[in-house]
Amino acid sequence: MVNECAAALCRSCFLLLLSHRAAECVTHPRYTLDVIRLNASSLDSFDVVVCGGGPAGTMAAISAARNGAKTLVIERHPFPGGSSTAAMVHPWLSFHNKRGEQVLAGLGQELLDRLQAIGGALGHLRDSIGFVHSLTPFDPDLTKQVMLQMLQKRRAVVAGHADRGCRKVGRCGERGARRQQSGEFRVPARIFIDASGDADIAFKAGAPMQAQRKDGRLITQPMTMNFRLSGVDWQPIRAFILQNPDEFHHETLFDDLRRGEPLTAVSGYFSQWRAVAETLGVPRDRLLFFSGVRPDECYVNTSRVTQLDGADAFDLTAGEIEGRRQVGAIADWLRQEIDGFQDSFISTIPTQIGVRETRRIVGDTMLSQNDVVSGAKFDDAIARSAYPVDIHAPTGGGLVTSEAPHDFYEIPFPLPAAANVVQCHRGGPLHFSDARRPRLNPPDADLFCDGAAGLAAAHCVESNQHPREMNFALLRDTLREQGAIV
Repeated sequence: MVNECAAALCRSCFLLLLSHRAAECVTHPRYTLDVIRLNASSLDSFDVVVCGGGPAGTMAAISAARNGAKTLVIERHPFPGGSSTAAMVHPWLSFHNKRGEQVLAGLGQELLDRLQAIGGALGHLRDSIGFVHSLTPFDPDLTKQVMLQMLQKRRAVVAGHADRGCRKVGRCGERGARRQQSGEFRVPARIFIDASGDADIAFKAGAPMQAQRKDGRLITQPMTMNFRLSGVDWQPIRAFILQNPDEFHHETLFDDLRRGEPLTAVSGYFSQWRAVAETLGVPRDRLLFFSGVRPDECYVNTSRVTQLDGADAFDLTAGEIEGRRQVGAIADWLRQEIDGFQDSFISTIPTQIGVRETRRIVGDTMLSQNDVVSGAKFDDAIARSAYPVDIHAPTGGGLVTSEAPHDFYEIPFPLPAAANVVQCHRGGPLHFSDARRPRLNPPDADLFCDGAAGLAAAHCVESNQHPREMNFALLRDTLREQGAIV
């Protein structure tokens, strides 16, 4: 059997061999895979269908397949990773609590270990801003590759270039639809995991949603077009921070920077930014950027696109256009005005704009800001987190944050208030009420919570149970056996 190339799928080398000519491949033979190819007749054989192949969906699919369920991932991009790869939301935050104790592990840590082995990540580093204890830089392109390898290893099938919808929902099974370039196909499954980030399946299946507007205005958080600069010199940036501490976030680790510890994140340049923000047309109160895997890289998270609905195709298109305009304006200003950026250049603008939130599903459990600050614990918890509340103002440049818990808070199992759907919301499978909805910075919570969603789906298929009938003690025990911290 001749395996198709895992990278190009071009068959050029095979054609050259048939013509008795020497052939070379862009991928070393030891990396080639027996690629699983879909057709219309093979779409009715899945136990679990994961709608969305971002960090949440990828981990859910790997977990479901690893635990015995025949699993399909439906993803609109031709690669997994979602916010981490397509939107380049960087870095991951936060694997640790304020005391430096690791509270997140499992599949997310496995992904990181695999990335480190090929130079695609640096491990856990201190957050120089001091907002959280640690941050984890990663390479978005290598993350796509490693996620694909992890999916293939578990025989989870990926259907890319696909949109998704829902036609009918029942207690023990669902029938969904995926629309792609080849046409529309119906995909039945025992369990759907909604990792779309927009609650697409839950919404179309009838799960209740909270209002997105108040007094005619959107109350969802703004979108951001991140981008990567190369050619950045970090030494002048460090020197300016130490000489002008009042211009930066008050929790910045100034003493660590004086001792020569790595500069991993910057939040500030307050005076300079305030003087130019209106001229640049960027409604943000500060400049925010992070170091990357390579020494001259800088990931800029500063643009703000407000009052556009990320679940509406027309609004999303307008947001992409405005986001790219802001990227150019910010990059030009940095190069002209900020020491250390004189030789910088835009090396990557991501495939899509970063969308913080769209629809808000009404869930069985509502996690409040007080739960986050006080470190709430739950009987049906499937993960831990120590990330504080982090809400970006829907209409402007403000930011509302909370104290981080002393140890951690627990994340309850994700069940919407209706339908046979396991819901994985943007930032983790959590369902919050209006102003009480904490912001778990994507995609760190996704990497862990939704491994639990995949495991739960596999257990429900094996035991012929509805998700509401789950044995949570068994679920938690299995998560621990598989490396999660619960």
